[in-house]
Amino acid sequence: MKPIIVGTDFSQGSYVALEMAIDMANCLQSDIILIWARREKLLFSSEQLDTMSNLAEERLKELCEKYQPEMKYGQLRWQITHGKVAPALATTATRELAQMIVIGTNGASGFEKYWMGSQAVRIVQDSPCPVVTVRQGYKFHKKLDRIVVPIRVNTNSRQKVPPAAAMAKIFGSEVHVLGLLDMKEEEASLRTYVSQATDFLTREGVKHQFVIRPYSNYCDTVLNYADEVKADMLVINTEQDKFLSQIFLGTNAQQIVHRSQIPVLCIHPTDYINIAARV
Repeated sequence: MKPIIVGTDFSQGSYVALEMAIDMANCLQSDIILIWARREKLLFSSEQLDTMSNLAEERLKELCEKYQPEMKYGQLRWQITHGKVAPALATTATRELAQMIVIGTNGASGFEKYWMGSQAVRIVQDSPCPVVTVRQGYKFHKKLDRIVVPIRVNTNSRQKVPPAAAMAKIFGSEVHVLGLLDMKEEEASLRTYVSQATDFLTREGVKHQFVIRPYSNYCDTVLNYADEVKADMLVINTEQDKFLSQIFLGTNAQQIVHRSQIPVLCIHPTDYINIAARV
């Protein structure tokens, strides 16, 4: 089974990301590869960098020893890569044919402030597979009761529904389809899109609800609705084709990644998350 990549900077946020990834890996019967990236800094001598790498290796080994007993099927492995964080994770994910990357955001540690703001955005941009971002301080409770999927009238919007359904099967979640109405003239089309999404969820046997809301600010409307229903995850796409998303993530997606207090599953429009057959 294709592995899950987890980036770590040894912050509390990255530990929460690891715990969530372990639950996913147990459902998928997959391995986890825990990655720490060594960045060559001009302010540090070679000896200092080597010391940091040795300490990182010790911590990675400790994490694997601590969490391996929680892995029901797969192995928890670790790697130290070199270079900038986002390309390093993307390169590893490509080489390992990873099915997703899971990272903590807004973390800070004695090593690096790796996942602050724009860094998480770069990881999503560079990733060859879907990315789950988990904010530091999020209280992961071993299940995701409610998953919100925003739907608008555009070509790529409905591509989020199959990954959301697959995630819902893993955690036994209820999917909330949020139809976002920009212009009154699009209401009929939006209702068709929402109906197609809910029909798919019905066929997949996934519990779901739907609502249609007018909006002027996409990010505010999505985050407010997620808070209203006490959602545990948001599923968004990067709004553009994959080539462009590697240059510019898209304003709405970038704001959601920055501001969301709950985990966000980020999907490139051409991404497919191959987990439905395993749950």
